[in-house]
Amino acid sequence: MKAAQSSDTIVAEIVIKASADRVFEALMDPRQRTQWWGAAGRFQATHMESDLRPGGAWMMSGTGMGGKPFVVRGEYRLVNRPRSIEFTWKADWDQEAPITVVRFDLSEADGATTVKLTHSGLTSERTRENYRGWPWLLSMLQGFAECKPEAAGAQG
Repeated sequence: MKAAQSSDTIVAEIVIKASADRVFEALMDPRQRTQWWGAAGRFQATHMESDLRPGGAWMMSGTGMGGKPFVVRGEYRLVNRPRSIEFTWKADWDQEAPITVVRFDLSEADGATTVKLTHSGLTSERTRENYRGWPWLLSMLQGFAECKPEAAGAQG
């Protein structure tokens, strides 16, 4: 796992032993995303709605630290299945933070997919601190996507 941070951007990268199609579906299918996005006691997505097309809206809600509910929402800017997805991100836990942009780029070779996540527009140190967990979240995606596809639906 590689992670880097510039003045307003966090970049994290991981290699997942699964096809780009499998990883894309784990990322974008609402049923699958709620199975792996987070961990009980830390934060956990429990619901997602998605209109997966450029200009389409998405929303994810769940339980955060201390049992506090959260909502994150945005709009898809780019959908290039299964190679890339880009969307805006606005979380209700930080009303003062600007709308930011999250992008996933997937590159498949020899049965494995390199996933590069770029989260940009993080204009303050406090905002960047809120998103230092991306490498951990990518490891959750890895564990889910590397399980057998037929077993993926049985988790959760």
